[in-house]
Parts: sequence; structure tokens; C-alpha cells
Amino acid sequence: MKNKMTVLIVDDHPLVRKGLRDVIEEDGSFEIVGEVGDGDVALKLIEQIHPELTILDINLPGISGLEVARRLNANHDSTRVVILTMHKEEEVFNKAMNHGVKGYLLKENALNDIIGCLQTVAEDDFYISSSLSGYLLKRRERTEDLAKERPGLGELTPAERRILKRIADCKTSKEIADELFISHRTVEAHRSNICSKLNIHGTNRLFQFAIENRSELF
Repeated sequence: MKNKMTVLIVDDHPLVRKGLRDVIEEDGSFEIVGEVGDGDVALKLIEQIHPELTILDINLPGISGLEVARRLNANHDSTRVVILTMHKEEEVFNKAMNHGVKGYLLKENALNDIIGCLQTVAEDDFYISSSLSGYLLKRRERTEDLAKERPGLGELTPAERRILKRIADCKTSKEIADELFISHRTVEAHRSNICSKLNIHGTNRLFQFAIENRSELF
């Protein structure tokens, strides 16, 4: 890479931050632009300095790393997030992926794998710790199965996908309208079109579908 990509380290343990910094600086491929140990502070700093890559622990004082990732994703922030965690549960992994995370790195492998992880994510590809790579494969298989079951998903417009994503986030039509600066009537029209394309009928069935398949939709 001609220009060093900027990296922010977010972890509440100073020794973890130091270890990551030492490895990254020794490699010389990336530029560390900051390190913090609090979720609220991290979110504000990301919005101020716009790092290209953010290494983000899940368990943080203030808001959690997953909540930071969710808000960044909702705001379409350009930073590429690498989750750093001890959590191996598939449910936690899926939540991270749902929030647009590009890397999922277990702390037990962090110092050995961080450079490879950053290089992969810098190329806008996914990096998952090898012991958890099966989770990503399962997500892809479920996504393919859902596409076969509901071929209309491929016909959704970008606007309809934005609406469906927010339905999966448990937002009401009014909340969606306010967030996207469109009318309530427009939201309802989109919902009707989505139901038609996906062959979904009945009160609350679209909401149930979005919740049940959230991990496969986004």
C-alpha cells in the first residue's frame, strides 16, 4: 500500500493496547492515530478523526463495542471495524456481522494475527479468526437458502432495502420516516411493495420475517 492506512485502537486494557500498538508499529504498514478505552469516547473520536480502520473491543466502559459498531453502521461511517473479543458465541458473532463489521479477531490470536487481519480488511474483505470461520460459511449458506426461498429479495430497490433493514431493527414506520426524512405514507408504500415482492401476507408478517432472517438479510 502506497499510503499507510490510519488505525484507531479501542480497548479498555492498557496492556492490550500497548501490545497491539507495538506489533502494528513494528510492521510499519499502518499509522496509529489514537487509542482509547471507553465506548462513548471512541464513538466521538471516530466521528472527529475518521480513521480508516478501527480495532474495537466488545466489552468497554460506556457503550459496548457492538453498540459503537451499530451506530457507525447506521450512520454509514466509512471506518472499517475489526472486533477484538474473547467471545466465541455464534450469536455474538452474528450481531457483529449485522452491524457491518469487517473483521472478527479473538484476543487469544490477536498479536499473531492482527497484521494479517488489518491487511485483509484494508482490502475491503472479511477476516475471521480461523476457529470461527465456520460461522461465516454458515451465514453465507443461510443467505443463499433464503434467496432461493424468497427470490423477490433480488428485486428489492435500494430504498426498499433501507426500509427492510430498519424494520429488522424494530423501528416503527414513523421512526423510519423521521430517520430517512420521508413521509409516513412513503414508508407504508415501500412496505407494501416489499410484501408483494416477497409474497408476504398478514398483519406483522413482514416484521416477523425481518426479525427471523436479520442475519441473512444484511
